[in-house]
Amino acid sequence: MTPGSRIEARFAKLRQEGRPGLVTFLTAGDPDPETSARIVAGLPAAGADLIELGMPFSDPMADGPVIQVASQRALAAGMTLRKTLDLVRRFRESDTATPIVLMGYYNPIYVYPADRFLADARDAGVDGLIVVDVPPEADEELCLPARDHGIAFIRLATPTTDDKRLPQVLANASGFVYYVSITGITGAAAPVVGDVHAQVANIKKHTQLPIAVGFGVRTPEQAKEIGSGADAVVVGSALVTKIMDSLGPDGRAGPSTASDVLDLVKSLAQALRGS
Repeated sequence: MTPGSRIEARFAKLRQEGRPGLVTFLTAGDPDPETSARIVAGLPAAGADLIELGMPFSDPMADGPVIQVASQRALAAGMTLRKTLDLVRRFRESDTATPIVLMGYYNPIYVYPADRFLADARDAGVDGLIVVDVPPEADEELCLPARDHGIAFIRLATPTTDDKRLPQVLANASGFVYYVSITGITGAAAPVVGDVHAQVANIKKHTQLPIAVGFGVRTPEQAKEIGSGADAVVVGSALVTKIMDSLGPDGRAGPSTASDVLDLVKSLAQALRGS
């Protein structure tokens, strides 16, 4: 099994269809494990091509306030890394094709510990990892072991990643490259389309991997514009905001929580499909 086989198959399908993919990000267990499972189960039918699940963590330093609070809600509802893998297992009972990528920070993986986590993640049906605080200089810590377990290790490139640094970032990357379209935390600003397309074109000179663009993409119109120059578009904060806005006064999921999120996914997917 090659790292991220499902990811490779999905991007091959997207190329055949001649369109960019939609990558949806949600924090696992937000606003509670059961509601989260219902939302995740509905994502493929709503149009998500790949699914990113945030691993709840108490100190998500690269994330903006919206996703920070989502982690807090999930943790308060009892979500753990083991339960996140259980969520993936449950999803795999009905969907064996949609790639799932776990995104987060190294601390929960280290405590798990890492070798056991990689084996459990593989067995649960995880296809890739994005771990934002493990740099290329520490590839032997998690990146290379993940590859040995058949799990893609997806690297981040940013507007400040220059041509000197880029080859090191890409050296052991697999699955796809996640281009962070803005400088700063998630959900902090809107990307400049022309700049993003230029950066994606430059990264493509250095790798054959697909490029997914995220951070700051919130609307179907933005997704369509960004997607015209990328292999996929990642939307996260906008979906998490839908969850937050649907909660009742007691902070619990409301009757429209799942449908509100899935309706936004549908509109994003339609924009990327040109309909």
